[in-house]
Amino acid sequence: MSESHLPARRIGSHELAGLLEGWRDDQFGAPGYVALSARLRTLVLDGRLPVHTVLPSERALALLIGASRTLTTAAYGQLREDGFAQSRHGSGTWTALPHAGEDTSWPPVSTGAVADGDLATAAPEAPPELHAALVAALLDLPRLLPGHGYVPAGLPELRAAVAHRYTLRGLPTSAEQIVITSGAAQALRLLLAALLAPGDRIVSEDPTWPLTLDAARALGARPIALPVEQGWDAGAVRALLRRSGAGVSYLMPDAQNPTGRLLDGPDRQAVAAAFADAGCLAIVDETLAELDLRTDLGVSGVSPPAPFGTGGRPGSVVHVGSASKVFWGGLRIGWVRAERSLVQRLVLARRADDLGGPLVEQLAAVHLFEQAEPLLRRRRTEMATRCRALQAALARELPDWTAPDPEAGLSLWCRLPGPISVGVAQAARTAGIALAAGPRYGVDGGFANRIRLTFSAPEDQLDAAVHRLAAAVRGAGASSYRAAGDDVAEPQVV
Repeated sequence: MSESHLPARRIGSHELAGLLEGWRDDQFGAPGYVALSARLRTLVLDGRLPVHTVLPSERALALLIGASRTLTTAAYGQLREDGFAQSRHGSGTWTALPHAGEDTSWPPVSTGAVADGDLATAAPEAPPELHAALVAALLDLPRLLPGHGYVPAGLPELRAAVAHRYTLRGLPTSAEQIVITSGAAQALRLLLAALLAPGDRIVSEDPTWPLTLDAARALGARPIALPVEQGWDAGAVRALLRRSGAGVSYLMPDAQNPTGRLLDGPDRQAVAAAFADAGCLAIVDETLAELDLRTDLGVSGVSPPAPFGTGGRPGSVVHVGSASKVFWGGLRIGWVRAERSLVQRLVLARRADDLGGPLVEQLAAVHLFEQAEPLLRRRRTEMATRCRALQAALARELPDWTAPDPEAGLSLWCRLPGPISVGVAQAARTAGIALAAGPRYGVDGGFANRIRLTFSAPEDQLDAAVHRLAAAVRGAGASSYRAAGDDVAEPQVV
């Protein structure tokens, strides 16, 4: 490793102490160094201890946990032997992943998988209302034909419909604060290009949607991991922002992808205030925000929260949304809600991209927004039913996998019995099953004992896919238990 590639991230002693609390109980009866290295290894796999993080010295760690230096030296040695740490004289010891060389399979490409083998795509089929909405759009179209058809900011009536939806959700919004894009992916690319310069740091939840990380790195920015698998913590956010000096962040507080967690209650306001107080602009991805499944999954007394940052400092949050998850992905309708000055910048940038999206689809989206409430109620019920079906199939076919209940969204973030995620993905691919391995969602890798499975397909297809997946994993045997970082072509992650 060259000097320019030596890790620059460090973890403070107090922060690491919190992560190591109770480490002696991890492997009862095992030598202390085994228990300590096992805890550190788990923290790396879970993403709570990012890859390429410099650890305290052996002496400092010994003082921190009240152990001997011999024990910490042996624990670090075990980590290096297992491939979860590297070291260099004068530079210390830092976290790593086994066989984590250059990943030539990224970015992912679509597999063209058949419907009953797709556990990677988080987007349901079109609702019955779509056909009628397209018919109505064609009837509306003649009034637009005398014009040239280029509308970089989006059709005024669709901008108004999206703005009205935000207002109904508790965040008063005008049409001038909305720009319509070709899906949320274009919205994020435009935003990142407008807000980031080479060398900038962007705080990102970890795990997170990998294509956003890809876009940020393509601009020369450096993503900084904010662990959220166990939830969001305002104190941790403030500490990370102080250390990183990042001016931009990427968050999914509603239906976090891939974990399915939802940031609600007092913590929601506290986290929003932490970003605002630090002057760090929060890009909030609301692609799945309307799919709060808690009520349909049996949680009583809850209601969807207002958009993140509501009531806070104006201009501290930018919202990105999409019609793909609640209406249909084929519409390619996304949007940005921002202050008018930023909207104007995005519209100018859009002119150099594609001059605006297709008008028929935008007209159809206007009609779908008019039916949004009943459509969304049905979507939530359907997705909750499919979630339960996927969990039941996993419990039957792969009982050593753990699939926690999501609070929102379209996916399960499954815990595997070992760091086998990439191997499972490869075994699945040989059986025609598309799924996304856990390390793809890590800012710095990790999550080798996690895998994301989506439940947007109908129940019979989910059942068939899990049956084939289980057969593929059993057939692969020991070959599925491969370390994170081994090459495997990944499906398109949506």
